[in-house]
Amino acid sequence: MAEQLIAARARPVASDRYARWLRQNLFNSPASVMVTGLILVMLAWALPAFWQWAVTDAQWRGQSSAECTGDGACWSFVTARMNQFIYGFYPDDQQWRVDLFFLQLALVIAWLIIPKMPRRGWVLGYGVLVMPFVSTLLLTGGVLGLAVVDTHQWGGLMLTLLLAIGGMLASLPLGVLLALGRRSSMPVIRGLCTAFIELWRGVPLITVLFMVSVMLPLFVPENIVFDKLLRAFIGIALFQSAYMAEVVRGGLQAIPKGQTEAFQSLGLRYWQGMLLVVLPQALRLVIPGIVNTFIALFKDTSLVLVIGLFDALAIIQAGLNDPLWLGRAVEGYLFVGFVFWVFCFAFSRYSQHLEKQQEVS
Repeated sequence: MAEQLIAARARPVASDRYARWLRQNLFNSPASVMVTGLILVMLAWALPAFWQWAVTDAQWRGQSSAECTGDGACWSFVTARMNQFIYGFYPDDQQWRVDLFFLQLALVIAWLIIPKMPRRGWVLGYGVLVMPFVSTLLLTGGVLGLAVVDTHQWGGLMLTLLLAIGGMLASLPLGVLLALGRRSSMPVIRGLCTAFIELWRGVPLITVLFMVSVMLPLFVPENIVFDKLLRAFIGIALFQSAYMAEVVRGGLQAIPKGQTEAFQSLGLRYWQGMLLVVLPQALRLVIPGIVNTFIALFKDTSLVLVIGLFDALAIIQAGLNDPLWLGRAVEGYLFVGFVFWVFCFAFSRYSQHLEKQQEVS
């Protein structure tokens, strides 16, 4: 009993812990006090006005911009087009298939995030190797009695997530192979990988998307038709793999040469040693860089508008051209910006969680 009382007294009170955090991070020097005070004053001036515009005086329902007669935000523009923002132009009677895709994705992510869930390796393998094919068959149709839905009807948040997740799953293994090739002792392999990386890093993604949309069909036989979405996916995957290769190469360079000599002394072949010894350590070191590349990829999916694909941002832009909703760009861009921020912030927090897990292990 006495030991428990001593431990309870030694345990810091929550208020003391918060006070110590404030002193260390916000008020640890005169300059910090001044900057913190200035930020608090600006927030006190801006937040009440923004809250009144965005919430108190806002209008949430309506069928046109003319119905928004107050001084607040006209969120009616967002709510009226929410279905299109999520599903794009997917047929209404088939949108349950998109819901199944979202549910499948949410279950896989939740299973991997929640600690101590059983069979996490199996779930990860399903999410990486099986789920892309299952999702493609589910959304495209033509099997098991499902109606065919052409990819030009895909759009909105569904298309954004498909391009982002597909690009992530394709660019990481490609980037690893390119990074290993750039560090290869064979001059031809090293030269080809270096040329590929520098070529794709030297052009903007919007140019890549335009080229794969216009030029790629010219290099294949006329009877072979590449779907527009597939062309965008190929361009995004190749573009991001070049950036991913440099991130992974930085991790490989941080691994001491003794690790390579160690697996060679154990009789492991090159690929066995890389997969079992070197790459796990290298990828652990560059988790922030990998997540940063994924976040950039997620935001860059908005560029597919140049080849006629309507992602989440393009749906909002298209809605602003509707005569019923002229002049509502602020609400539309604020909403889509908030959605992008939520996903990017979730990526960032999960990467920090992974880093802490690796430090503990």
